[in-house]
Amino acid sequence: MALPDHVKYLIIGAGGHGLSTAYHLGLELKARGQGDGSDVLVVDKTGIAAGASGIACGVIRNNYYQPAMRELMAACIKVWESDPEAYHYHPVGYMQISPEPMHADVAQIAAEQKAIGYPSTLIEGEKDCMRYMKLIFDDWQAKGITSVLHEQKGGYANNTASTYGLAGKAESEGARIVSGLKVTGFQSGSNSQAITAVETDRGTIGVDYVVIAAGPWVPVFWKMLELPKMISVKGPDGRTRNGIDMWTFWCLEEGTLGVEPRFGYTNDGNMPPVIHVDSDQPLYSDVDGSLITDEMWGIYYKPDFNFGGIQGGSTPYKVERDADQINIDPYGIDSPEFIAGDDFAHKWCSALAHCQKRFEGMIHKYRKEPSGGIGAFTADNFPVFDVFRENCYVIADSNHGYKMMAVGKLVASEVVGEKNQLLEPFRFSRFAEGKLHPVSHSPFPWS
Repeated sequence: MALPDHVKYLIIGAGGHGLSTAYHLGLELKARGQGDGSDVLVVDKTGIAAGASGIACGVIRNNYYQPAMRELMAACIKVWESDPEAYHYHPVGYMQISPEPMHADVAQIAAEQKAIGYPSTLIEGEKDCMRYMKLIFDDWQAKGITSVLHEQKGGYANNTASTYGLAGKAESEGARIVSGLKVTGFQSGSNSQAITAVETDRGTIGVDYVVIAAGPWVPVFWKMLELPKMISVKGPDGRTRNGIDMWTFWCLEEGTLGVEPRFGYTNDGNMPPVIHVDSDQPLYSDVDGSLITDEMWGIYYKPDFNFGGIQGGSTPYKVERDADQINIDPYGIDSPEFIAGDDFAHKWCSALAHCQKRFEGMIHKYRKEPSGGIGAFTADNFPVFDVFRENCYVIADSNHGYKMMAVGKLVASEVVGEKNQLLEPFRFSRFAEGKLHPVSHSPFPWS
């Protein structure tokens, strides 16, 4: 496809956020009589679903301690439910299974889910939790669980297929998608910070508006926009701390146990909810009985025919990396592919065995293949959705991305001038204003 000299709306990134924005922007423009999707161009340095969206675990949940995240995710799940066939969405539900240190957090989540009409069931007390879990899996054996929050909605989607589903919807509204086009910089007018053109490795494109939806590559564009590497953050104590890194990087390890997916089915022979377990119990090796960790740990897993086995992940670890040194991308290569190491396989498979007897002695079935990757997190580990340089909307999902299908819809409405309250808690100004999201006791930085 020949590059146009000028487009009204240029979207960087052909993953979930970029394509959802393109699709919904086409709908918004048509509804308002302001044009249609033919005014929208999506560019990607590789191609559709070639980034993080293409290797995401695909879990879709509302299980957040933060009220703003919970309300946003309720809206996202409605979008997933609007066309489950096109989005390859499996509404099997989601379970947060937790120890006593997280009991109060989980009870609060349950109460606030009820307040917004989101259906879930809370089970409390170690005996009742064990009884409830054994009704689902008769081989359940995780000890020390004192709360189970069973969300009836949510589940998972086939990541690449759903991203292509979005691409089809965007193109049906007239949007154009150009693969293999790398953005290298931005141009501005002499009297304004507004972006007038986007520089690429194949030429320059004039623009009226830019949307950056680059997933873990957002820090690269943050630097191109000359936005601050270090920021000031006002904490809950009212004190402002200067020199805080805007971006931190975490290694997100995931993998697949190469068994028949039905191996993970419930007692009644059905697909189970997505299982998320946090535990404060010592985790011992399923190989030799040695202690792996005596600190709080967590895993998630599900049978998945797309991955061809039991797929999931565990608590991430921080990667010491300077955002200035990313250059090409946060993975250090021109692809998001990442293969978790032997330590992850040992830990994750041992944790599966800790939870269910059927997984004992199964580590030899673990498959080494690309999954997970490096996630770019903001200063408080939650998304930033905001406008910079007057006409550049930045979607910085802070690794919450794939599940947040409604973000593109909400961003599209903001691009054409309609502010949305669901996105207000995620403005960049929250750091300086001290409007940070509350932190739970989960071992996962994004919960």
